[in-house]
Amino acid sequence: MNKTYLLLIVFLYIPMRIFSVQLPASEVRAVWLTTNYGLDWPRNKISQQEQKRELVAMLDSLQRYNFNTVIFQVRARGEVFYDSKIEPLASIIVPSGYGKPKFDPLAFAIEECHKRGMELHAWLVTYPLGGDKHVRSLGARSVTRINPSITKKYRGEWFLDPGNPKTDDYLLSMVKEIVVNYDIDGIQFDYIRYPDNTGKFPDAGMYRLHGKGKTIEEWRRDNITRFVTKAYDWVKSQKKWVQVSSAPLGRYRALGNRGAGWTAFETVFQDAAQWMKMGKHDALYPMMYYKEHLFYPFVDDWLENGNSRIIVPGLGTYQMIELGWSRQDIVNQIDYTRKSESSGQAYFRADNVLSNTKGILNAIDHYYRHPAKLPAMTWLSNEIPKAPYDLTAENVNGKLQLKWKTDNAGTRVTYNVYRSETEDFDVDNAENILATGLREPVFDYSALIDEKGYYYFVTASDSYHNESEICYPAFFVHSETIK
Repeated sequence: MNKTYLLLIVFLYIPMRIFSVQLPASEVRAVWLTTNYGLDWPRNKISQQEQKRELVAMLDSLQRYNFNTVIFQVRARGEVFYDSKIEPLASIIVPSGYGKPKFDPLAFAIEECHKRGMELHAWLVTYPLGGDKHVRSLGARSVTRINPSITKKYRGEWFLDPGNPKTDDYLLSMVKEIVVNYDIDGIQFDYIRYPDNTGKFPDAGMYRLHGKGKTIEEWRRDNITRFVTKAYDWVKSQKKWVQVSSAPLGRYRALGNRGAGWTAFETVFQDAAQWMKMGKHDALYPMMYYKEHLFYPFVDDWLENGNSRIIVPGLGTYQMIELGWSRQDIVNQIDYTRKSESSGQAYFRADNVLSNTKGILNAIDHYYRHPAKLPAMTWLSNEIPKAPYDLTAENVNGKLQLKWKTDNAGTRVTYNVYRSETEDFDVDNAENILATGLREPVFDYSALIDEKGYYYFVTASDSYHNESEICYPAFFVHSETIK
């Protein structure tokens, strides 16, 4: 009798504890969408129309599960996935010899993400260029042919040389192409580091020229920080709202006897905490593809070194395949990122999530039950946009259609839609959120007919994710009868 009673208490208590936790109303929910080798996209290497259909299907799924950020790979190793005058279009996109219409993957991805209320951050592989075979395949447009003085070969692979200041100019030219020509929401640097185990990286000549009394470790860190500073300052001079971020190694530094031998700071010379401290990054998405004692304390360390900016731990869903992790390993990490009040989660890779590896998408569906807004970048701007007005609600062809007006014409804003049973509601309660990231002042909603009346509210968010006051609500009764 007593045992049965105790088991009942435990059974009742655990679900109540899980479901009583309030979901965050603001949270980054991101995936890295890998184009290199077509790992996530594109799978079809012949038809551009099929490539578009593939991408639309992926984005539809991400929207369905309330993701709000796509980190889209626009540069692999010396080749790109956008219309560039500097580097060649990746050969995995249909070759021009097929005679098909020109296809700009980045422009298409941005348009489709924005239709679905998601941001697109352009992801660049920074320094690696690939092996000899790959470099030869790029022909005369390879940077190793056009500008060999800024490249180095190390252990059979080619790299841009971080120690050569002219490398900064080359990389910055691509940053400029992307930021000027595309309506991106962010730009993210990957492999912004020296290659692994760099004891013999061939940069002694540059070190003699530019080292100026520093240790080689200090000099290498400063080389990467120099480029980060130039890139950040230029982006902010053109489009201040574009989020600048990087994906450093998952462990910033060794913590006592934990993590030694493979860290951003000590091993590959990424002083990412310094970039945040200097105000030369808006966000970090550290690649935290480890478990337990190699994950939890390092999340805390990133938050400690984040300068109150955006820290989004990258979760290695691919490790469920490569290292046999369980779904619970990832779920525990989602729990911890929320408990520690990090800014959200990013998953590597998109396909590992969308293919529901070991049921991970089912778990994410629970955690992402409601849409989420994105964290405000108040260090860039803390002004709020004007609230929408003249909100109306009516039944149009069997759907509830909300429309509103705005005085934010000419500015880059999105809209958030809320629903509540009372006029007194909380914009920080995720259960009230119906949609975020809308680009047009209209929202069509297939509402449940439950004979209840609801208040609908709309706010505007600027490009820094500062949110306006709520508008005057519209009231609508969800009934079969005429309102």
